[in-house]
Amino acid sequence: MIELEIQRQLQDPKIPEDARIERWVQHVLAGQGAAMVNVRIVDLAEGWALNRQWRGKDSATNVLSFPADMPAADDVRVLGDVVLCAPVIEREAAEQDKDLEAHWAHLVIHGLLHLQGFDHIDGERAGVMESREIELLAELGFPNPYESSNGR
Repeated sequence: MIELEIQRQLQDPKIPEDARIERWVQHVLAGQGAAMVNVRIVDLAEGWALNRQWRGKDSATNVLSFPADMPAADDVRVLGDVVLCAPVIEREAAEQDKDLEAHWAHLVIHGLLHLQGFDHIDGERAGVMESREIELLAELGFPNPYESSNGR
């Protein structure tokens, strides 16, 4: 069982509906037992402020992950929070000629994998994380986000 809370700091018809986001989250966490996760969709100002506060970067980024540092409660693992900056995601999809929904799915998956301990700090770990992203996206019917042609 996955307990998912989706918070929307802004409303925009280009942002995937909660049901789609929930489907992606359920797919990534399938078979891993009970877990709790929060997904927050923010505007440019909040994305910028969070990136500056937590990463020391003076710009907004597409996705931030905040793993929870707490024990499981009643056998439910608290994974943490994934924050997605809608304007950055939309801009990147256009700049990279990617399908917008595929880019959203990729970044939701990317953020969730960070909550599970994956990272891309060095080449070997980045390769493992990218392979998992590609596999999960393919299972959901999305193209490889690391190839130049991404389904447009």
